[in-house]
Amino acid sequence: MSFIVTPKILLPIKSIDMKKWAVIACDQFTSEPEYWDELKSIVDNVPSTYHLILPEAYLESNMNHNISRVNQMMDSYLRHNLFEEHEGFILVERKTPFVKRRLGLVIAIDLEEYQYEPNKIGKIRATEKTVPERIPPRVKIREKAPIELPHILVLVDDAKDLIVKDLYHNKKRYELLYDFDLNMNGGHIKGFKINDTKPIIKRIEALSTDISLIVGDGNHSLASAKVCWENIKKTLPEEELIDHPARYALVEMISLYDEGLTFEPIHRVLFNVDDTIISGLKSLLDGEEELTLIYKNKEEKISVPSNPFTTIKIIQDYLDEYLRQHKHAEIDFVHGLQNTKNVVAKNENSIGITMPPLKRDMLLPYIREFGVLPRKSFSLGEAEEKRYYLEGKRILK
Repeated sequence: MSFIVTPKILLPIKSIDMKKWAVIACDQFTSEPEYWDELKSIVDNVPSTYHLILPEAYLESNMNHNISRVNQMMDSYLRHNLFEEHEGFILVERKTPFVKRRLGLVIAIDLEEYQYEPNKIGKIRATEKTVPERIPPRVKIREKAPIELPHILVLVDDAKDLIVKDLYHNKKRYELLYDFDLNMNGGHIKGFKINDTKPIIKRIEALSTDISLIVGDGNHSLASAKVCWENIKKTLPEEELIDHPARYALVEMISLYDEGLTFEPIHRVLFNVDDTIISGLKSLLDGEEELTLIYKNKEEKISVPSNPFTTIKIIQDYLDEYLRQHKHAEIDFVHGLQNTKNVVAKNENSIGITMPPLKRDMLLPYIREFGVLPRKSFSLGEAEEKRYYLEGKRILK
């Protein structure tokens, strides 16, 4: 059986305002609730994926009530027939404020072939270390949800067979499903329906004998989907295992070499800390490159190794140990240099640590040799370029 299947994708009915329907991934702007407040005012009470997700900026507030509300809204949207179903793949063309074009393909992957734990083999692999305590809240959100709305991006090493680009060159053959401007400076997006999926699946299967897809964004969300499936699987008779909708997760697949795919660093901001954390970092780091520390209305350069993988591991290991010893301290992972500066400026006793960008050609070899990167090692694009919730899929029968 293939690790890719053809999904039945849910899209909103034609009368719904798509610009209000699609909203950015829930794990963005976590230290900037004003972003989500503005988005809420734009969306208002019309049908929107905003009402079907739980932004992490609000994760600590009335969580049980908010999860129940989200599940009820999903049920309501299904009950009032606000979705139409499309069986096939969707070719996605995304324009952002930073790139002219990024191409992707919405597919469904088999969670049986996805592994995020170290030393476990699967055709689909996590790229970053998952944090166990971050999974239960996401499981709680998903376990009773009748549908999923994915923000997961997976990468395919298709240097020898440019599958998505070939599809794009033939886009005039396909039905245009959506074409609209995204809210909150997200750019523009188009989606084309592809009915004949079997040849595409075969081409993807032929690319690699070991790791076929790696997770670029949404590691914890996909890990949570895996946990939910493992829990459901225990309750099912064998004959229901193959076709249960929770076994398959909707994702967008992007070529590792897509011209519009940029690898951006994810910066760290530490709260409730003092300058001793800076001296600790300086004692561990040295090298030919530089990164910037942001604190007390100033910026300071420090030397770091030229290998970004080494730098990220040293810094994250140090911060994890610091947080373990200083229970009052907290960390946030921020996309974008200006966003990092904004967060530090608004929070007294905070320190921003900029991180180095990764090189895409080093990523898959590193995963093959070492398993996973430290958590939050890279971001696919800036915060505004993250995937917007748009398509959905049933995950409960």
